[in-house]
Amino acid sequence: MKLTNKIIVLTGGSSGVGLDILRHIVGDNMVINLSRTAPEGGKLPAGASFTHIPTDFSKARCVVTAIAEIQERFPDGINGLINCAAVQYTPRLTDPNFDPANISEEIAINLTSPISLIAGLLGSLRQGTESFILNINSGLGIVPKDESAVYCATKAGLDNFSRGLRAQLESTQVSVLQAFLPLVDTPMTKGRGTGKLHSSEVASQIIAGIEREISDNDIGKVKLLRTINRFFPSIANRIMQKGNA
Repeated sequence: MKLTNKIIVLTGGSSGVGLDILRHIVGDNMVINLSRTAPEGGKLPAGASFTHIPTDFSKARCVVTAIAEIQERFPDGINGLINCAAVQYTPRLTDPNFDPANISEEIAINLTSPISLIAGLLGSLRQGTESFILNINSGLGIVPKDESAVYCATKAGLDNFSRGLRAQLESTQVSVLQAFLPLVDTPMTKGRGTGKLHSSEVASQIIAGIEREISDNDIGKVKLLRTINRFFPSIANRIMQKGNA
């Protein structure tokens, strides 16, 4: 699959990995970005085929509105959906600054909204040819750490959902893919961990995985983490608690 001349919906393209994915694909494709704010001016190539639909993924009605607008603008269907938007709160439930109100928001943004987008846009995806869904996941969806327990749960849930959906769509032309990321140097991970990969390099590997139709694309240290977890889960757990994977 070659990412050229396609209509692609991308979530979270205003910063971090999402912005770098947008930069990589917008020159050859029509990209519809869904995020609370649009990318800052000057960060995209001049004349790029790009549109922004303001979307708050913590609110179900905003997701429904975005789906309806996409369907109205592109009645002949779309070719891809990249779910990249995510939020991560680090306090433990035992920490004094843990806010229970963040639980529902984290689940909504990281898990409920991607599922809702897929459900709402599946008909549009099935109208296209060589269509794909890519869910951006994390090594924390494979092995959790003591911080960010809710985030880890949403990523594990996204993994299970993706594999279940892949089985459902096996007889269709829609591929269901995942990219499992290591610690990436983004605004979300500022001040956390070491040995981070640059978001532009990660975006490049994500796109290569789409074009090669890799079902579960383990990027960077995640490849080793998955292998260690398969044979030595206790060691994998200790690695994740260090926060450098």
